[in-house]
Amino acid sequence: MPEAKIKPVVTMRASAVCPSHARSDIKVRDVDFTIDEPVERGGTNAGPTPTEAALSALIACTNVIGHKCASKLGFDLGHMKITAACEFDRIGVTLVEAVDNDFLRIDLTVVVDGDLNEAELESVATETSKFCPLSKLFKAAGTTITETWRKAGT
Repeated sequence: MPEAKIKPVVTMRASAVCPSHARSDIKVRDVDFTIDEPVERGGTNAGPTPTEAALSALIACTNVIGHKCASKLGFDLGHMKITAACEFDRIGVTLVEAVDNDFLRIDLTVVVDGDLNEAELESVATETSKFCPLSKLFKAAGTTITETWRKAGT
């Protein structure tokens, strides 16, 4: 059977109905989700804020691309636990002053339970950082990302 050709460029589509200034009910493919502000900022707390969603997307992308890179290298990451802490400059979103980059620093911690040695885990981490679209997007915006990859129990 011939191998399917991968389309190098695709068009992603998303749409939203925005019932308030704070809430966006979004549809991507056949998936519906909500991005919203907390109650204290006039939202209904029905989902993450836009900035929390961006940080969460980095975590999810690290998971997907990390597993793809590990597989390509012949390794099994097992399960991942990923946490992110972000130093976020609120001056821009509070409209005090425009800033070049609101996401100043992200500390990403990736813990895997697969059977890899330290050198193998480091090679997966390096490849993931190189190929993760969200990581590249943040870095291009000037965000400093510090990644710590380790095996569970260490």
